[in-house]
Amino acid sequence: MLRTIILLILTLIALPIIAFKYDTPLNDAQWAALQSSFYLMLGVALTCFVVSELTKNYSQVDKIWSIVPMAYAWFFAQQSDWNIRMVIMAVLVSIWALRLTFNFARRGGYHWIPWKGEEDYRWGVLRQNPLFQKRINWVLFGLFFISLYQNTLIWLFNLPIVVAWEGAEKPLNWIDFLAIGLFLALVVIEFIADQQQYDFQTEKYRRIKAGETLDGDYARGFCATGLWRLVRHPNYAAEQGIWLAYYLFSVAATGRWLNWSLTGGILLVLLFLGSSDFSEKISSEKYPEYADYQKKTPRFIPWKI
Repeated sequence: MLRTIILLILTLIALPIIAFKYDTPLNDAQWAALQSSFYLMLGVALTCFVVSELTKNYSQVDKIWSIVPMAYAWFFAQQSDWNIRMVIMAVLVSIWALRLTFNFARRGGYHWIPWKGEEDYRWGVLRQNPLFQKRINWVLFGLFFISLYQNTLIWLFNLPIVVAWEGAEKPLNWIDFLAIGLFLALVVIEFIADQQQYDFQTEKYRRIKAGETLDGDYARGFCATGLWRLVRHPNYAAEQGIWLAYYLFSVAATGRWLNWSLTGGILLVLLFLGSSDFSEKISSEKYPEYADYQKKTPRFIPWKI
C-alpha cells in the first residue's frame, strides 16, 4: 500500500506538468480561472488537514469529495460566461454530486457537527502500520496524501471543463451527446451498485444485532450478488468511467483526443487500483471465501483481458 501511495504522489507531480507543457496553452482568462481554482483547492486541502489533526477524524476529504467538484464546475461555467457545453458539464457534475452525497450521508459520513461523522475504516487499519507508530510520520502522511494528494486529484479530474472552454465557439456535436449518455448511464450503474451494497450490509447487520443466524449470502459476509456478481467493484468501475466520460467533452470542444486534462482521469484510475488492492487485502483477511471470489470475479470489468 505504501509503495502504491509513493507511486501515486510521484505520478501526480510528473504527469500533469509534462502533459500541460506539451499541449495547447490556455488564454489569459482561462489561465486566471485555473490559478484561482488552484488556490481554492490548496485552501480546502489545508483546512482538511488542520481539521483532521484537531479532531483525529481523517475522513474530512471524504466529506467534501462529492461537494467540491460541483463548486469547481459551476465556477468555470460562470467564468466562461455560461457557455452551453460547460453549463451541461456543471449540471452533470451536480447530478453526480447529489447522488454521491446522499449515499455518503446515509452511511453516517456526515454529522450535525461538521467535522464529526464516520471515519473510513481503512485509515484506522493503516494507522496500525509500524511506520506510522511515529506520530510525525502519520502527520506527514495526513498532510501530503490524505489532504493534499486527494484534493489535488479532485481538482485535476474536474479540469476537462477548462479544456472544453478552449472550444467555446464550437457547437455541440455527437461526442458531447455520447459523453452525456455515458455519464448518466454510469451514474445509474453506480447508484444501483451502491444500493445493492447498502441493502446487503443493512440486512446483514440487522440480523447480527437481532441475534439471527447468518445464512445464504449473508453467511459469506460480503456482497457478491447483483452487479457485485459480475465484478468485485462495480461502484469503483462506474466512478472511473464517469470521469473518463467527462473528459470526452474536452475532446468534443477541441477535436484533440489526447489533451492534458486526461491526467486527472488517469490518476483516478491509479488511485482506485491502489485503493481496491488495500480494501481487498482487508476483506481477504476478514472473510475466508473472499479469495475464491477474487479468483472467479473480475475486479472492474466483467470479462477477462
